[in-house]
Amino acid sequence: RALGAPHVLSLRPRRWRARRAVRTAARASVSSFKARYACGLDVGTQSTKCLLYDIDTNVVAGVGSYAYDLLPMPLSRPHAAEQDPETWMDGISESLKKALSDADAEASQIVSVGVSGQQHGMVALDKNFQVIRPAKLWCDTESAGQAAQISQHAAFDGWQMQAAFTASKVVWLRDEEPGNFAKTKQVCLPHDFINFRLTSVLATEAGDASGLGVFDLSTKTYDREKCAAVDPGLLTLLPKEIMPPDAQVGKVTKEASERTGLPIGAAVSTGSGDNACAAIGAGAVSPGTLVVSLGTSGTLFGASDTFVLDKSGVIAPFCDAVGGYLPLLCTLNCTRVVEEARGFCASGDGGALPSHNSLGQSASSVSPGCDGVQFLPYLVGERTPNWPDASGAIVGLRPGSLRNNSGVLYRAAMEGATYTLLTGLLKMQTLGVVEKPKELVLVGGGAKSGLWRQIVSDVFNIPVKTPRETESAALGAAKQAAAIVLGTTTKEFVQTNTPEFDVTKTTSPTAGAVGTYREGYESFVRNSNKLFA
Repeated sequence: RALGAPHVLSLRPRRWRARRAVRTAARASVSSFKARYACGLDVGTQSTKCLLYDIDTNVVAGVGSYAYDLLPMPLSRPHAAEQDPETWMDGISESLKKALSDADAEASQIVSVGVSGQQHGMVALDKNFQVIRPAKLWCDTESAGQAAQISQHAAFDGWQMQAAFTASKVVWLRDEEPGNFAKTKQVCLPHDFINFRLTSVLATEAGDASGLGVFDLSTKTYDREKCAAVDPGLLTLLPKEIMPPDAQVGKVTKEASERTGLPIGAAVSTGSGDNACAAIGAGAVSPGTLVVSLGTSGTLFGASDTFVLDKSGVIAPFCDAVGGYLPLLCTLNCTRVVEEARGFCASGDGGALPSHNSLGQSASSVSPGCDGVQFLPYLVGERTPNWPDASGAIVGLRPGSLRNNSGVLYRAAMEGATYTLLTGLLKMQTLGVVEKPKELVLVGGGAKSGLWRQIVSDVFNIPVKTPRETESAALGAAKQAAAIVLGTTTKEFVQTNTPEFDVTKTTSPTAGAVGTYREGYESFVRNSNKLFA
């Protein structure tokens, strides 16, 4: 294994007991019934999550997670972010074991599988469909120079490609590793690679393919002129088949079953990128619902019947996974910024990290706006705005700013990451993509923090609600997989089986904080532009 042995995240017994109680109640009148499960897999940057969705009672039966990390890189490559794709297969196998245990179920009860994958990543395969080199991930910005070059070509009509987009990574491979490029016969995205490993079918779909940077959203096919502008051979490297929504890619093969533990013959749906799957999980399959995701990346997106091409590149031109569009803002720095602040607060040299709970309590005592202290969160550069060479910065320090309360930096990190997401809503409103929504749906790991939920509500000046099931991407993949078993469309299935929201976590803006954050956002933009624009 390329990485050191990662640990498997354990699940809270309380959550396990509550889920089992729901399952027991749902099946109380059908004692001899054997559950059928749709398995949703979310193959992410930091972990793979597996979720088992009971097709007949429409409840989440079990969840498992398996953590891993990026491959270590030399200091000479600070903008690199790579993973061994085989790590993702480990993630599926181990997270499935945990989910089956959590559900008290057998693998044979899984009838379908859906895959959500981190977007933009480049997996290079040789003529025998073997991985040539580690995958370059969405957060890898080594291809910033190639992205800028591509953007200058007339075929892109002024659209500013960012280093996150896969096409720029292909050119980087050609320029920096010509030997590996010569061996490359196929380029696919992480979720397409997982589907291939499960079914032996190499295909893609519009939701994830629109993150390549050469996808025509109007025809939902590859743009031949853009492909040729990137590299004359690019079109021949991409998956030949672009599958429609609600299709079945294939079935789990014997080899895949032995590798992962999934049952032979289980149907595999098209799946999609993680944001498109999160939209399904959050119920955002029709215009009107706006979702904010607080994960490794921060995203803001909502379903749309039409696409808008933002030439500045702030709003990414994506398709969704149900046949429509998903205009989206993505930032590279979200929960990682909070983790950085947490690390700063560790006790002594190499001391133990304080818990998020204790830091959250400390940060709650800090006034909104942190008395002018701001964490500009661009730790690994940034894609929105397109500042690949930016860095993190703390501004506004005065004597004593950090001396007596470790929560100041922790709160400033949350506020900085949230300010970058507000930019997306303002840009979407300028483009006419959305009006100001009545509420936001908040998902991702950061949504578990009550303090962060309040900050989002105050910064956006919009009420926030949170789904009861926090793994929205895995849930979306599972619901898509359930729909193909039931012979309905994913959109119809989601509209019939809407997500359940946790009313105890619904958060409304507080009047005093809203004004403070309005001024804070303007100051944040000025400071960021002065340093990095």
